Amino acid sequence: MKYPLTPDVKPEFCTTGTFMRLPASRENAKLAIVGMPFDTAASFRVGARFAPQAIRQASMTLFPYHPIHKVYPFDDCQAIDIGDVSVIPHNIHRSYEVIEKAMTELMEQGIIPIGIGGDHSVTLANLRAAAKVYGPVAMIHFDSHTDTWDTYYDEKYWHGSPFIRAYEENLLIPDKVFQIGIRGTLNHPGDLDASTDLGYHVITTPELKERGYQSVIQEIRRKIGDTPCFLTFDIDFVDPSCAPGTGTLEVGGLSSLETLQMIRSLTDFNFIGYDLVEVLPPYDPTQITSLLGATIIHDFASLTALKIKNHK
Repeated sequence: MKYPLTPDVKPEFCTTGTFMRLPASRENAKLAIVGMPFDTAASFRVGARFAPQAIRQASMTLFPYHPIHKVYPFDDCQAIDIGDVSVIPHNIHRSYEVIEKAMTELMEQGIIPIGIGGDHSVTLANLRAAAKVYGPVAMIHFDSHTDTWDTYYDEKYWHGSPFIRAYEENLLIPDKVFQIGIRGTLNHPGDLDASTDLGYHVITTPELKERGYQSVIQEIRRKIGDTPCFLTFDIDFVDPSCAPGTGTLEVGGLSSLETLQMIRSLTDFNFIGYDLVEVLPPYDPTQITSLLGATIIHDFASLTALKIKNHK
């Protein structure tokens, strides 16, 4: 049987519970969807634990062909959906352990994971897996927040601290880390210094708009080159008018179209993993946030399929 199943084979409402009705296993898989329904590390709104199922449901309306990159991403990558990792909802560290284990097993087989969170704390587990397999990696981080705050009520592990913890654990190559789309009010004038002091490159939304995304991507491409790179995408990078279902809303972001254009320009990178986080379905009854999340995942898969196609 050819996957993913298209609506002319099986109606969109006849879901199997997987992303675009992908199978759980197949030979020569190069890409895997992984649900990480953990949101206990969130500081304000919760509900991101429901994102994997909501995004999978939204994916039913997508079609298999990517007209920009001219690939059938999930077919070209023999993609699978292994379901959700069995997180422990009240225990951050044990949840990290099971996520890291699942991601490590995939990466060791040469399978590129696309994780669906969950709050942004889960990315620390993904980076632990990546560093275990590839050593310290580069990272492209789309977000309205830097997530390099040290503690929250004296707690060091929460969704605002994954990238300072990743630095401390030597999971990243600091001068190959780009945090894009940062905006909004701050607690203190030097809040962004928490990232730049680590050696990370911070590109705010005003700078992104002034320079243009092509200029920014050219800079990132020059700096990262062919280094193994992890891409993490917080949905609050997008303006809340286009993605209202998220945890910490920040106005003044990019539109859905601008966001997709930027992601689709990220060709020629050596992506070894992706995740998409902070979708909160309970706060968006229209489901447009989940649909945007599903579309971004489709684009992630297309970037991998394009690389496979170009290296044949």
